[in-house]
Amino acid sequence: MISLGIIGTNWITEQFVKATDETKSFSLTHVYSRTEAKAKSFIKDLDKKDITISTDLDEFLSMNFDTVYIASPNALHFSQAKKALENGKNVIVEKPSTSTIAEFTILEKLARENHVYLFEAARHIHEPIFKKIAEVVEKHRDELSGATFSYMKYSSRYDAYLAGKNPNIFTTKFSGGALYDLGVYTIYDAVVLFGQPKKVDYDAEFLASGVDGSGSLTLSYPKFDVNIIVGKTKNSYMSSEIYFGRDTLLLDNGGDIRHLDWADDNKNVTDIPTTKSENPMDSEAVEFARIMNENDTETYDKLLKYAQIVNRTLEQARISAGLVFEADKEK
Repeated sequence: MISLGIIGTNWITEQFVKATDETKSFSLTHVYSRTEAKAKSFIKDLDKKDITISTDLDEFLSMNFDTVYIASPNALHFSQAKKALENGKNVIVEKPSTSTIAEFTILEKLARENHVYLFEAARHIHEPIFKKIAEVVEKHRDELSGATFSYMKYSSRYDAYLAGKNPNIFTTKFSGGALYDLGVYTIYDAVVLFGQPKKVDYDAEFLASGVDGSGSLTLSYPKFDVNIIVGKTKNSYMSSEIYFGRDTLLLDNGGDIRHLDWADDNKNVTDIPTTKSENPMDSEAVEFARIMNENDTETYDKLLKYAQIVNRTLEQARISAGLVFEADKEK
């Protein structure tokens, strides 16, 4: 089993570790945290034993384990992933892996030079339900005429922001906002299903902190457009849709997809059977481990290309909206 170190002791790292346990894909051996107390609490909650703790990042990355999973604030992804790759670690980094396409290009180059893997953890594209969507799209590709993806969810940190606090997810310092959180899922939807867009336009609703609380994005393709609605300051229960002329594939949303329907011209709606794991990170854990164990370079290169296009599209969207991160000033 592949030995695993993690950066970040939050709910998403806990969910990923549970996924690796359930699927027996990785084995947690090392934990990095800024404080030893947090690391110990995290390990206790997972009922783990014999886990090595470090509060020094350089020391942590010099330790003997194969792969590091990074789930820190967005703006820290690049520097931490860069150090990990330089230390010969395989890297699984939460989406978005970087704040700029320049940063992503550096990480991609380092991974190849050091003969290690770099994965962006866009977990939903590995799930059986997304693969079913891809099958339907491929079957009806000749009729494909556009899509609308919606993913709006009131953030658990927004009340703190409104109260005058400064949560990382709502600051330009940490590359926060709706597009770089929930919007990543919907851009992955478009890129994996339809390829690289020809043009990107983002109309953002800005918060006083400088990040986008919500917004609407248009990805233009040669024969159709994809319209995307994202937000962290309000809830939406709108379905997402992929259009095939008279018929429509319905997704319950554009990110955490749980149900599919097919609607025809006569308004007949048919359920499309599929499966969904209780832990949405199971599928990506299995796939990343499989690629490494089998040295499946074909699939790996495809995933890396998706990540490259997504990160480029994110930056193009930001530029079109005038959304500036502190990471941009470090170029």
